[in-house]
Amino acid sequence: MGSTRVIHEKEGRVRECVLTHRRLNKVTIRNKYPLPRIDDLFDQLSGARFFSKINLRSGYHQLRIREEDIPKTAFSTRYGHFQFTVMPFGLTNALAMFMDLMHRVFKPFLDQFVIVFIDDIMIYSKTESDHRKHLRKVLQTLREHKLYAKLSKCEFWASEVKFLGHVVNAEGVTVDPTKIEAILRWPQPKNASEIRSFLGLAGYYRRFVQNFSSIASPLTELTRKDVTYIWSDACEKAFKLLKERLTTAPILVLPESSKELSVYTDASGIGLGGVLMQDKKVIAYASRQLKIHEKNYPVHDLELAAVVFALKLWRHYLYGEKFTVYSDHKSLKYLFTQSDLNMRQRRWLEFLKDYDFTLEYHPGKANVVADALSRVRLESESEVVMQIHEVPVEDSDVIRNQEHVQMRAEPIALFRVIDCQRADSEYGRYRSLADNIDDKDWRLSGDGALRFRDRVWIPSHRQLRDDLLKEAHRSWFSASGRQ
Repeated sequence: MGSTRVIHEKEGRVRECVLTHRRLNKVTIRNKYPLPRIDDLFDQLSGARFFSKINLRSGYHQLRIREEDIPKTAFSTRYGHFQFTVMPFGLTNALAMFMDLMHRVFKPFLDQFVIVFIDDIMIYSKTESDHRKHLRKVLQTLREHKLYAKLSKCEFWASEVKFLGHVVNAEGVTVDPTKIEAILRWPQPKNASEIRSFLGLAGYYRRFVQNFSSIASPLTELTRKDVTYIWSDACEKAFKLLKERLTTAPILVLPESSKELSVYTDASGIGLGGVLMQDKKVIAYASRQLKIHEKNYPVHDLELAAVVFALKLWRHYLYGEKFTVYSDHKSLKYLFTQSDLNMRQRRWLEFLKDYDFTLEYHPGKANVVADALSRVRLESESEVVMQIHEVPVEDSDVIRNQEHVQMRAEPIALFRVIDCQRADSEYGRYRSLADNIDDKDWRLSGDGALRFRDRVWIPSHRQLRDDLLKEAHRSWFSASGRQ
């Protein structure tokens, strides 16, 4: 027997609704009907200029229940016992059954000029004459199946409509400002649960915010079970920045099949990021934080992981299409011709071979994933500056008079330095300082190296220091000048 509670609707009228069918839901076999992805729905709108929107009145209540199942919906009120003859809210399979009905009804029109999401229907067309035909077909279909709309929630012949929390027009898709008012008014979270609620709401629009995961990193850190809840300055800055980015979210264009796509990827010690573009216009942003094991990846693998992340996420755009991937990690250009690959790289390479793309180097300063994960970019070669304390060579007196020795390191040398940094006992302490926004000395650079005042930190690793010194003396920058 279900229980009831009074619910007030937006129009001010009151409806009594069954909120709990726990016992019935517990013994119900779940229908795992897949809801369509909102991104996929909006992709169909490319080129559309005319829109109409129809909302069904109490959608679930337009779906009849089988006679033998009606007693299962019984509920009790102060006026007596009742049972539903139509689908009530709160049943486990109500959503799945209703979506199945809508998809069966509008199957001939889906992916052509109709989008259906639960009880919301959008009709989109490129021309006025097409829209007239499309709208007539949809209305006739609703009449034939005895499905009734709510006129106050319908819009016809519009150049711009609000749909599923977004504003859609001929230019593209952007955030519905009325839907983010709740985010802007959100007070400072007092515990991890409130942070999760905020991030859940803000995350609905993450495709509009470049580097969403990186910005939200201080907040998501507080949601972990083993972390003490302390609202720091970094959390406050992240909280305010997310609100600001949502209020200034750009219009994302809709992809056109006739034009080539471009993917820009980037990685850092914080996370992976990417931008999907067409004609130098943004289609979508994407980012995620690094998993625990990924933080131990060398730089080359991290940059490759960013490419794999982007291609997996946007597979529905890219698979079967010719496109270009841009990375600011130069060695990735030679990925397909390298013979010495580890098992992880080989696995990713097999995945990448499913796609028809070219991998191009794009310098950090020119990368449209500009400062992708809140960090400073380096040039293609990494300048390593190390401070000399003891130099056991004949020319030591000459070299001691120099404060620093500069050298150009090949990428493999820098990888080795980074690996030694991470193995050092002091790495954790220095890394926490680098993550602190207020610390001006330590930072984690774009190549994954810890730097102190813009100089790569050389850890207390004897062999590494000896090899770096030898490399310095082989350089033209060395005091001896020997090669």
